[in-house]
Amino acid sequence: MLKLGVKQTLTIVKVVEFGVYLAVDAEHKEERVLLPAKQVPKEARLGDAVEVFLYKDSKDRLIATTNTPRMALHECGRCRVSAVTKIGAFLDWGLEKELLLPYREQTYPVKEGEEVLVALYIDKSSRLCATMKVYPYLSKESPYVKDDAVEGLVYEVSNQFGAFVAVDYKFSALIPQKELYAKVAPGDWVSARVSGVKEDGKLDLSLRQKAYLQMDEDAKLVKAEIEKRGGRLPFTDKASPELIRDEMGMSKNEFKRAIGRLYKQKLIEITPDSIILK
Repeated sequence: MLKLGVKQTLTIVKVVEFGVYLAVDAEHKEERVLLPAKQVPKEARLGDAVEVFLYKDSKDRLIATTNTPRMALHECGRCRVSAVTKIGAFLDWGLEKELLLPYREQTYPVKEGEEVLVALYIDKSSRLCATMKVYPYLSKESPYVKDDAVEGLVYEVSNQFGAFVAVDYKFSALIPQKELYAKVAPGDWVSARVSGVKEDGKLDLSLRQKAYLQMDEDAKLVKAEIEKRGGRLPFTDKASPELIRDEMGMSKNEFKRAIGRLYKQKLIEITPDSIILK
């Protein structure tokens, strides 16, 4: 059976001037697909096996290619927006015919030239299309464990849950809202630490290192902020968690540890309402 949107190894069952026809095997010649001449491997002969990807051409006919697209059916990939039209955006996904990203499948308006993370699906008209709603297509079977360093693309940000990340473009992960001390937006590439692996395989991420590793870095950031403000910070670790988070981009506990480190190093003086650089 010929399968749209995936790679298959098919057999050459007919050779014509404009290419070769491929089928599952020589006994199923009635269901066949054209591989255009420019795509046919050199020295290919009748009966040879060829690995191809199947999609549809501009006339909605099934066609084969030896090129490899950014993603196969139900997989995710990063593609560049080549044009925005009345029916949606068209993406360069590595094949001759560009891929349609309908407006209803966009999680935010895309612009020509930018790159977006999408998944490949078959629409109601039996055509391959792209969707930015990638959550259902991300795998929960990653090789990562707690404290592993990972990288991924932020594809959605929720005020309730946090930032959703596609690790390596294919594994489902979340930076919980409580861990979002830095502003992130869809399209951002982030480096993070696996803070936990849920029972279903989804990853929880943190943008920060373990406390004992992060402490020195936080102390440097606090010191730099005090210097930036002329040597005085107009609040202490007694301030509200919200103020500390807004002003310093860290939790109250992290701020306290950083202040403690600077105090032990005799770099600061703590008054009732401020922190002063010595």
